Amino acid sequence: MSNLRTLGEFIVEKQNDFPAASGELSSLLSSISLAAKIVHREINKAGLVDIAGAAGVENIQGEAQQKLDVLANDTFKSALEARDQVCGIASEEEDEEVSFTNARNQNAKYVVLMDPLDGSSNIDVNVSVGTIFSIYRRISPVGSPTQKEDYLQPGTEQVASGYVIYGSSTMLVYTTGAGVHGFTYDPSIGVFCLSHENMTIPNEGRVYSINEGNYVKFPLGVKKYIKYCQEEDTSTNRPYTSRYIGSLVSDFHRNLLMGGIFLYPSTRTYPSGKLRLLYECNPIAFLMEQAGGTATDGEKRIMEIKPTELHQRVPFFVGSNAMIETLHGFIEQNKHQY
Repeated sequence: MSNLRTLGEFIVEKQNDFPAASGELSSLLSSISLAAKIVHREINKAGLVDIAGAAGVENIQGEAQQKLDVLANDTFKSALEARDQVCGIASEEEDEEVSFTNARNQNAKYVVLMDPLDGSSNIDVNVSVGTIFSIYRRISPVGSPTQKEDYLQPGTEQVASGYVIYGSSTMLVYTTGAGVHGFTYDPSIGVFCLSHENMTIPNEGRVYSINEGNYVKFPLGVKKYIKYCQEEDTSTNRPYTSRYIGSLVSDFHRNLLMGGIFLYPSTRTYPSGKLRLLYECNPIAFLMEQAGGTATDGEKRIMEIKPTELHQRVPFFVGSNAMIETLHGFIEQNKHQY
């Protein structure tokens, strides 16, 4: 136990890497960990109380909100507003950005974008879900309400990003641009403890993650890449193994640790893709690049895309460098074909 380092201790150790933040970023990450503990508690009793299932309303994307979507969104929003470091949030569960009106919040430097409960439809069948978050410095003048431009920044401007995975154990994984670090929650003492320091993804993996039920709607390049993954070739350790959970955080977390590729291409139904650039793709891309991997939309780097709307969707491919490079070859050879 003498070598045990908590999330709070680790953040304080590392805050000298960011002297301009003056401890504010540390406090902000602490508020995220507090909200994660509350969501962890609620998820773990979801089958015992009436917080599972649909909430009876739809979000801005026209998707049925789950009760835990609403609970997680409210929990993170309240935890962030309670600190002086956040002037506003944008969430997958909110129609528009939310500018905090308290004077101390309007004097804050940071905005947070989030998917409060990724994969929430899996709650009813006890499958791992997660929270994804992304932190930016505001562009609008300090002391005023936030503006749309504060949230519509490319991923290259992220100060920090991370996710919480609520699974067999609960883990918080984050980056501030100096490596990727993971902390496992110990409910017996109520703290996140460092368990995975300087996480890196292998250059090559043997797992591909995609919803093959939509195969007929995929672009031709993606179809050919899937066939490539399935072909037997001992020189390249194929066939690869197909693993798809249907929760981005869960699929990404496994591939980060083991190596692999996650694919969510455009389809005829969703020609612009389905995953959200601001709440899912940018924060995951920041983590992946810091872990030594690659994240693209099939042609260009995800974090260089200039957002034009809060709920913008993009195709998303993220994973081991060698696997992404091979995928790009198939996409390039079969551009705009289905």
